[in-house]
Amino acid sequence: MSEYRIDEGMEVTLHFTLKLEDGTVVDSTQGKRPATFQVGDGNLPPGFESPLTGLTDGDSGSYTIAPEHAFGQHNPQNVQRIPRDSFEGAEAELEEGLVMSFADAAGGEVPGVIAEIDDKHVEVDFNHPLAGRTLTFEVEVIEVRPATTH
Repeated sequence: MSEYRIDEGMEVTLHFTLKLEDGTVVDSTQGKRPATFQVGDGNLPPGFESPLTGLTDGDSGSYTIAPEHAFGQHNPQNVQRIPRDSFEGAEAELEEGLVMSFADAAGGEVPGVIAEIDDKHVEVDFNHPLAGRTLTFEVEVIEVRPATTH
């Protein structure tokens, strides 16, 4: 039994399962290596960290995370219509639901999901795939210890 509890400055090792409203599993470490992160390091959105505060080794729980505390609300401004002919060469592979990589203004890469295709345009949704979703976050805490800085 650890005397440490999850809070700022702690390193946490846990198993988690992330589910959609209908119970579909989106991500899970069950049967794999557990996840290790430092509280506040940005690996987990704050909405996922806050319900864990105060837990210790061996604790487990299931938490409902609202969209605004998870990946944000779905933003219609993040959906763009792009002329179909700017997909030169990829034309044959275009299909709804396909995730493609696009260059952003800064030259970085952003993922976009093909939402709709018509004769002249392709509608691409740049929202996080889990935006607007209420998620169930199930955790099983394995170890809590003070974070070591390297």
